[in-house]
Amino acid sequence: MNPIKQVLIVGGGTAGWLTAAFLAKTVGATSGESVQITLVESKEIGIFGVGEGTFPSIRGTLAAIGIDEARFVRECNATFKQGIKFVDWVRPQGAVGIDHYFHPFSLPSQRAGGPELLPYWLQGAAGAGVPFAEAATMQKRVADASHAPKRMDDGDFLGPMNYAYHFDAGRFATLLSDHGKSLGVKHILANVKQVELDAYGAISAIVTQEAGRLTADLYIDCTGFRARLIGEALGSPFHKVDDVLFADRALAVQVPYPQADTAIPSYTISTAKEAGWIWDIGLQQRRGVGYVYSSRHTDDTRAEQVLRDYIGAGNENLTPRSLKLNVGYREAHWVKNCVAVGLSGGFLEPLEASGIGLIETAAYLVSFLFPFNGDLEPVAKLFNHQMKERYERIVDFVKMHYCLSQRTDSTFWTDNTNPASIPDTLKEKLAMWRCRPPHRLDFIIDLEMYPPSSWQYVLYGMEFQTKLNANTVSYPRFEEAKKEFQMIAQMSQRALANLPPHRTLIGHLCAKDYMTASKAAVKQVG
Repeated sequence: MNPIKQVLIVGGGTAGWLTAAFLAKTVGATSGESVQITLVESKEIGIFGVGEGTFPSIRGTLAAIGIDEARFVRECNATFKQGIKFVDWVRPQGAVGIDHYFHPFSLPSQRAGGPELLPYWLQGAAGAGVPFAEAATMQKRVADASHAPKRMDDGDFLGPMNYAYHFDAGRFATLLSDHGKSLGVKHILANVKQVELDAYGAISAIVTQEAGRLTADLYIDCTGFRARLIGEALGSPFHKVDDVLFADRALAVQVPYPQADTAIPSYTISTAKEAGWIWDIGLQQRRGVGYVYSSRHTDDTRAEQVLRDYIGAGNENLTPRSLKLNVGYREAHWVKNCVAVGLSGGFLEPLEASGIGLIETAAYLVSFLFPFNGDLEPVAKLFNHQMKERYERIVDFVKMHYCLSQRTDSTFWTDNTNPASIPDTLKEKLAMWRCRPPHRLDFIIDLEMYPPSSWQYVLYGMEFQTKLNANTVSYPRFEEAKKEFQMIAQMSQRALANLPPHRTLIGHLCAKDYMTASKAAVKQVG
């Protein structure tokens, strides 16, 4: 067994360059170790981007690899994301009842020593008809008012509200590429012609058209859905989950704003449709809009019409980009001396922005479990366990959005509520939660993408019924909880006064980054 001195990342984009930057900071030249990180990619392959959204973990990732917030916002056309607004998921458009719910990123407010709020919300302590997300956090009111999650003078990645970002996928990949090279990552533009295996079935070399034969001690597959190394060469089985998550197609389009100062929502808008759902993401100069749908429940022509009806008149000249989605994940993400990161390892529809989050997780695990001594087997075993478990839990979380719907207006929705399409693990959770609310002990935090509060926001946003009749004795602090709900409502007004409009904060950060870059350039010239 030989120490690992050479890592070869095959494929660029967000998966490749984020992994490269993470490794460069933790095991490469900038960390004081002698591991060389090399990335080889084809200049002919474009960026695959669905949704352009992230989860709050991205802030820690950007900080860890050394990209400051203002630079990210300016160079990636980024905006802030405080959660997701789900429209028409519970019932179809025009039906009687609330037409949307909100999944905020901030945790339910709870003062030190105060009562857990969810059980008391279930008992009516917040008042009749007040959604849980609005009762337990200030964030829904802030987002509804198009205010930002942080103030002008808050530090990088800090603010009173929890948040993530929306961004331009192409610009993000470019930023990561520039940053990775500045950290010492060696970059090769070449097309992979062949993957050579040794007598033990491990990868011995990558043969390229332009750069010849490339060798390494560890290979990272970031070649997208093709999975050139982990799938084609090493044959790691792909576990499809299209019997649970039906959406396998997407149409994406970029929609300009009608005016330059149009307010930008600081949340993703997800609108349920007859055979899937439409995402609507506000960036600085445009919206990213797309329809994720099931090819078994509609055809491409009808899907495009649904998307065009949503974006409205005046956009007839826009041509949507069509994407085929391979929904599922590898049984083993790490095989011998090769590890898959990104789409080569798996893909689940972008409903809750799991794509970037799974790349972050894989890059983090590779870097912090890095087998410097070359003993790959125990690391691969742990990596595969953690990634597979995480994918399984995300499948349950995403399916929960669908299977609790009251919609019966199309076969897509009735098929989603069919018990045969619901994983047993999710059925068991829902069965427990009919007599008690979800609790942190229901979750293994290190294996979860989403905290318990996310499950709670979606569960009760979808109007799930939990009956506490037999267990009210466990919740004796009703009046105390009632006062806390009232305090949250009052504090929301202060938050609105202290937090700037979303577009104002973005302009401030872009100007700040521009001034910093200008001063640095002047200093360098001088």
